[in-house]
Amino acid sequence: MLRLAGVLEVPSVTIFKLPKMNELEIKNLLAQQNLCRIAFKGSTHPYIAPFQYIVMNETLYFHFTDYGKKMKLLDKDKRVCVEVETYRPDLSEYKFVVIRGKLELVKDDHERADAIRRIANAGNQKLSTNFLAAHGLTKEEGWDSLTPERPMVIVKLAQVTEKIGLKSP
Repeated sequence: MLRLAGVLEVPSVTIFKLPKMNELEIKNLLAQQNLCRIAFKGSTHPYIAPFQYIVMNETLYFHFTDYGKKMKLLDKDKRVCVEVETYRPDLSEYKFVVIRGKLELVKDDHERADAIRRIANAGNQKLSTNFLAAHGLTKEEGWDSLTPERPMVIVKLAQVTEKIGLKSP
């Protein structure tokens, strides 16, 4: 029995922890998925939203519209938590990766252009044109309208402080 604060007695419980994913499993999960959730530090509560991402040189890259709540939050604090998951509908199998780090604006023209082309290519191959609204575009514009010539904000996850992947037993 455990005594909590001298008031409540709780029977001892065996704690089962989820198995950790190795680095290769984490890389494979990140390569297979297209969408993640990014949690930003809000003033009173975290703010979380879904984003398309690509992996380039083992770094996660994202396109952000240059308006909205996320930009205001990033101006105050660039620290974020990124989550990527996969699962079966009945949850008989699931995996997720959580990465903590800082978002950094991509300023290098070649790096930015490469990321934009890869985001457009991944979207064209794997995502509906309905998702273009998340990029600030209409579905009629199509994935080919995501080009380096457009004024697009590209950020990458840098200064990673923690990366952990867990999976079903």
